[in-house]
Amino acid sequence: MAATKPSEKDPAKLSYEEARDELAKVVSTLESGQATLEQSLALWERGEELAKICQQWLDGAKAKLAKAKPESDK
Repeated sequence: MAATKPSEKDPAKLSYEEARDELAKVVSTLESGQATLEQSLALWERGEELAKICQQWLDGAKAKLAKAKPESDK
């Protein structure tokens, strides 16, 4: 299996689902052990970026839910 090259897509333009799916591919590639050291480092860095993006999306969704929640439920 050939190592997957990190996506060139701008992380700021990724939807949650796109970031999550790409992160899963990065993890799978790293776990396969088929990437060179240089490829692994690039994948790791991309994975860190993607994880931050996913967390930002989740934090944003959580904030919206908290804001929409009735005062009596808080």
